[in-house]
Amino acid sequence: MGRLFGKKAIVTGGGRGIGRAIAVAFAAEGADVAVVDVLDEREGGAVVGEIEGYGRRALYRRADGADEAEVRGMVDGVLGAFGRVDVLVNNAGVLSQVPLARMPVEEWDRVLAVNLRGTFLCSRFVLPHMLERGEGRIINVSSQLGQSGAAGLCHYSASKGGVIAFTRALAREAAPRGVLVNAIAPGPIKTGIMPPGDKEEDRAREAALPIGRFGEVEEVAPTAVFLASDDASYYVGQTLGPNGGNVML
Repeated sequence: MGRLFGKKAIVTGGGRGIGRAIAVAFAAEGADVAVVDVLDEREGGAVVGEIEGYGRRALYRRADGADEAEVRGMVDGVLGAFGRVDVLVNNAGVLSQVPLARMPVEEWDRVLAVNLRGTFLCSRFVLPHMLERGEGRIINVSSQLGQSGAAGLCHYSASKGGVIAFTRALAREAAPRGVLVNAIAPGPIKTGIMPPGDKEEDRAREAALPIGRFGEVEEVAPTAVFLASDDASYYVGQTLGPNGGNVML
């Protein structure tokens, strides 16, 4: 029997990349999973088949995590289908690389809206149901750049640093009522969101890592499984960093 057997989970940004790996890993451990993404049903819903391959129930909901009405509707729909939500993974995010002196205000707003407002909105509408039951897990996917920062990524770094601060504050608020909130801050992982570079730049970036390579999405998913499981029953407001040693705390 898996570590998440019978659990009901929502994974935002679950149609691809790290979110997809987490959704599939949850299913492998026995969870039913609602996958939320902005991708259309054909593209984003492909992960549903992978989840069902483990004999678990899967839902796909298309929703913009920065839109209050869409998030509220998504949460209501999942609760209607599953009856409860035991685990929420706030993973949806966007990234672009623009020096601050040339950054359009709209681009700042877009990145903060998806990465930070989206984390707030999903938590806001799931949390009351967890508090009512006196149990639950919220896992916020931040980034090592929320800890270290990076040139050209002021907006992304600020949003992900905000996710870490949000995690700590909500953890203090929710833990006394049975809901544990933690974060994951991955390092450079091979996903479509990673800033593009030429092959020489990529080799230099990999060589600079203590482990000497970029990570795979499957190397982040086990951290989410751990935080969602009973094994993490004493973790509150923590940020775990599968980052190849790029940031050491």
